[in-house]
Amino acid sequence: MLYYARTEALRMLRNRRYIIFVVLFPVVFYLINANIYGNQTAEGGVRVAVYLMVSMAAYGALSASMMSSAVPWAQERQTGWLRQLQITPLPGWAIIVTKLGAAMLLVLPSLVLVFAVAVLQQGVTLPVSRWVPLLLALWLGTIPFIALGLAIGSLLAPDAAQPVAMICMFALALLGGLWFPVEVMGGTIRTIAELMPSYRYADLGWNIVAGKGLPLTDVLVVAGWAVVLGAAATLAYRRATVRA
Repeated sequence: MLYYARTEALRMLRNRRYIIFVVLFPVVFYLINANIYGNQTAEGGVRVAVYLMVSMAAYGALSASMMSSAVPWAQERQTGWLRQLQITPLPGWAIIVTKLGAAMLLVLPSLVLVFAVAVLQQGVTLPVSRWVPLLLALWLGTIPFIALGLAIGSLLAPDAAQPVAMICMFALALLGGLWFPVEVMGGTIRTIAELMPSYRYADLGWNIVAGKGLPLTDVLVVAGWAVVLGAAATLAYRRATVRA
C-alpha cells in the first residue's frame, strides 16, 4: 500500500498539468495581485497580502486535488490498471484510501509554496498559533474536492474527465471567491457562492489569519460536502469496478 502511494505521488510530480496548474498559476496570480493590492488593509485590519495568500493557497490546493484525482483515475480505468489492482491483495477500500492519501500528499506543495512566496516576497508574518491551524485546515479541507475528482474519474473517460474536471475546478474557484471577493458578486450569485464548498473552505483560512478561529458553519458545510461527495465517489467507484 505504501509502495502504491509512493508510485502515485511520483507519477503526478512528473505530470506537466500538475506543475502548471498547481505550482505556477497560484504563485503567479499571487505575485501579480499582491504587488498591486498587497499593502492595502482589509476588514479587520489584516493586510490584503495575507488574504490573497489564503485565496491563492486554497486555489492551488483545490487545483491539486482535482488534477491528481480525476484524470489519472480515468486513465487507470481506460488502460486496465484498475483491473490489475483488483487482482492484487489490496482490498477495494485500500485502493481508494491510497488514492486519497496520495492526492492529499500532492496538495502540500501548492500550500507551502504560496506560503513561502508570501513570506519572502510580501513579508507576511503570522504567529505559529495561526500558521499551524491554517495549514491543517487548508490541507484537510481538500477532501471534498479529491472525492469530486475521483467521482469524475470513475464516471468519465480521460478525454471527457479532463475538461469536466477543469470546468469544475474553475467554477469552484470563481464561485468560491478565490479570484474575486464574493462581496462584488450580485445577490443571487453571492448566495450560491456561500453554499459552495470552495467558499467555506477558503473562509476557514480567512478567519484563521484574522484571528477569529474556525467558524462552526464553515466546518459543518465542508464536512457535509465531504460526506456527500465521498458517497458519490464510492458509488461511482463501485460502478466502475463492476464495468471493469
